[in-house]
Amino acid sequence: MVFSSFTFLLLFMPCVILLYWIMPPKGRMPFLFAASVLFYGWGNPAWLLLLTFTMVLNWGGGIVMMRRGQRNKPLFILLIVLNVLPLLVFKYAGFLRDTWNQLLPFKLDFETPQLPAGISFFTFQAMSYLFDVYRGEAKVQKNFIIFSTYLSMFPQLVAGPIVRYIDLEEQLIQHPRPGSAEMRQGFQRFAVGLGKKVLLADAMGRLWSQMNGNFAQAGALGAWIGLLAFSFQIFFDFSGYSDMAIGLGHMMGFTMPENFDRPYRARTLTEFWRRWHMTLTDWFKSYVYIPLGGSRRGRIRRDANVLVVWALTGLWHGAGWNFVLWGLYFAVLLVLEKRYLLKNPRWEKIPGVLRQGLTFLMVMFGWALFSGFGQELGAAMLGRYGFASSDAIMTCVAFLPLLLICCGISFLPMPKRFPLKRFAAPVLIILCLAALAAQGFAPFVYFQF
Repeated sequence: MVFSSFTFLLLFMPCVILLYWIMPPKGRMPFLFAASVLFYGWGNPAWLLLLTFTMVLNWGGGIVMMRRGQRNKPLFILLIVLNVLPLLVFKYAGFLRDTWNQLLPFKLDFETPQLPAGISFFTFQAMSYLFDVYRGEAKVQKNFIIFSTYLSMFPQLVAGPIVRYIDLEEQLIQHPRPGSAEMRQGFQRFAVGLGKKVLLADAMGRLWSQMNGNFAQAGALGAWIGLLAFSFQIFFDFSGYSDMAIGLGHMMGFTMPENFDRPYRARTLTEFWRRWHMTLTDWFKSYVYIPLGGSRRGRIRRDANVLVVWALTGLWHGAGWNFVLWGLYFAVLLVLEKRYLLKNPRWEKIPGVLRQGLTFLMVMFGWALFSGFGQELGAAMLGRYGFASSDAIMTCVAFLPLLLICCGISFLPMPKRFPLKRFAAPVLIILCLAALAAQGFAPFVYFQF
């Protein structure tokens, strides 16, 4: 089920929020668990088998791992391997097969299964629970319903934020009932996220599709505008989902961690990655970078740790060499930035708007690698096909108002006061429903991860 579908907006969400609100305290977690199972199994019931396996493995494994209050390290390692195994099978088997066939004469020939939605998200969330329990930062949860609700909670199940168990433990145990202020704030946040997705991200996606469909026709202008549109699409799509997830959580009394903090206003790449997909950055920092030694063992070891973390970050996003290159691209830039830029007083003397523009340009080049069109796109951006065809120019002009809106939201400071704020959420919902009726809904970009 998709947040931006009529089924969810007009049926599932109102019914679940209403029933959760009137449910007695002891019935809220079983009800939320059942609703989450229905949500995830709506599109493909077979995916529930994998989700159930992950629930049982980590719930039972956590109990056995900490039996008698002593940590069982071999079992902990085995549980981590068993969590990663489905990722290897469903997400990376085809990538490994294709790489093998390109490099070696002995060919592999097997079909890969359909990638379950959100597998990377709930797998990382499950492993974070094991890490925290093993390190003594969280208590073992012996109630299967509470643990499974944490792992399968439908607002953030498919595309995050990646929520650590210790952040939700008390809320899950206390069976929260939202107040009127939380309901109102949650609805407003959900409406903003839906507007980002339907009114901005989907439109930018259509512009990007028109440009990457024929770079020879798009020319240099279309390639640059198309990459700008893709940069906006992936931001508004993913941050929109996060806003909707956080808003839905508020409407049920849960406080979830923020995932984006206006990242395109960053003035360094280090700052950008503190603002973009913050829960994933925190996951890799807590469970990979720091255990590897972080920055405690000298500059060379720190730089090596950065390269490892960013190679894994690229692979997490997708099974393809373009994702690996995207991760290593940022790893190299971040290492250079830490060594030569962050402590350089000359950098601080450059006007902030120029530093922001340069940072965004580096991020945008990264999205070119991420898109999978890097070579063709780069050639078009450098003018291989000329400036642009008349059709490409007309298309860019037609999308110019929306591009300017995206630029304003992404780059300019937030206004301190927003007039008619109380009416904004209902108006956004109505506009989104009208847009969905006219154009249909598009899947979220991060569903494939």
